[in-house]
Amino acid sequence: MSDCAYENESNNGQANETKTGIEKLAQNNFSSIKNVIAVASGKGGVGKSSVTSLLACEFKRKGQIVGVLDADITGPSLPKMFGLKSGVRSNGSALFPSISDNGIRVMSLNLLTGKEDDPVIWRGPIIAGTVKQFWTDVAWGDLDYLFVDLPPGTGDVPLTVMQSLPLNGLVVVSSPQDLAVMIVSKAIKMAQMMNIPILGLVENMSSFICPHCGEEFSLFGHAQGKEIAEKFQIPFIGSLPIDPHLSELCDQGKIEEYQSNLFHDFIPEKSIQ
Repeated sequence: MSDCAYENESNNGQANETKTGIEKLAQNNFSSIKNVIAVASGKGGVGKSSVTSLLACEFKRKGQIVGVLDADITGPSLPKMFGLKSGVRSNGSALFPSISDNGIRVMSLNLLTGKEDDPVIWRGPIIAGTVKQFWTDVAWGDLDYLFVDLPPGTGDVPLTVMQSLPLNGLVVVSSPQDLAVMIVSKAIKMAQMMNIPILGLVENMSSFICPHCGEEFSLFGHAQGKEIAEKFQIPFIGSLPIDPHLSELCDQGKIEEYQSNLFHDFIPEKSIQ
């Protein structure tokens, strides 16, 4: 990657300016991306990266060409879920993402470090600049959908993505805990303040279903996903129960083998083209 996050903005002309007056980074000559969807939670630990991966896998099964941009620079987990440890190469002008077994294109800082458990000890501006470079300096090729996995919070990186990338919208991930609901509400309000359409809300870890008797347990309190969606007048995509099998597949780098119908009918209609 180049030292400056803005160097490649001129590849396809000037950066695009939206109705809000905020300039969006232009796509480079090696990329043609139709739709960009960010996944946010506000709070860590609610399964945002899992939801991002499940979205990507479901859209790939539908025959779409899919990529995933891991914007959680200091806590990247997507390569582990997809079983990727390397595969990023360069032609001198751009980086090429690593490719999963099922053909999902993935770019993450963990694919560029010496060891997957090496820490990234960077300040906010450098982290935000790296996220921009994952857009400007990566040869994504032709993509129907690029999913962007945001880090928790409402700081530098979520702000950078919402301001700089041509987002179609945002998928919000929450959990039943009151604490999680409070923090996730901040992310929803941030997106609304930034005029980013919220495409829907997913409630993760909504319950645990006993594999032996089928009884459902609310381990983190009663489900609140529909209530939050109604409160903010956003679509409720659905709930994901706690599933040890999903955790096992993520640890094994085989998330593409997991079957879920949650996003079967989820098709964003808007396009940035």
